[in-house]
Amino acid sequence: MADLRQLMRRYCEGDGQAFRALYARVAAPLHGYLMRLARSRTLADDLLQQTFLKIHRARGAYVVGADPIPWMFAIAHRTFLDEARRQQRAKLFVGADPHRAEPPVDSELVRAAIDALAELPPRQQEAVVLIKLEGRSFAEAARIAGTTVGAMKVRAHRGYEALRKRLARLDR
Repeated sequence: MADLRQLMRRYCEGDGQAFRALYARVAAPLHGYLMRLARSRTLADDLLQQTFLKIHRARGAYVVGADPIPWMFAIAHRTFLDEARRQQRAKLFVGADPHRAEPPVDSELVRAAIDALAELPPRQQEAVVLIKLEGRSFAEAARIAGTTVGAMKVRAHRGYEALRKRLARLDR
């Protein structure tokens, strides 16, 4: 994860090679996440391009030294929401039945979840991102993180519990 932070710092400083390396590392996980949201490869491809365009435009707002993964996933999620809203407006515009539309996403809850994820200890955060956001198996996640499957399960469980506690505060 530290090398992602270094790549992001170099990219923010204008290093084109750093951008290519960063893209190579995070494009697939972001695309997988967008595929699960959009349920369309074509739309996910478009959203990925829009996401990286937004990342490029917002790179001045990136806090150097912070983990770029939650920040990038937040941008990807907002990009998906923007597209979903645009499509909803288009459906309403042509007279589609608004009662048959998918229920709206609670953007406050999404923002809170992203913020809570960013607050997790790095190992728990890594486990949650690899398993829940990227859809990796425990074995794959353990191999990527350089740990055992058992340790990855513990990290993920502790991460889920911490997220649950943080998000439970919203219900009060």
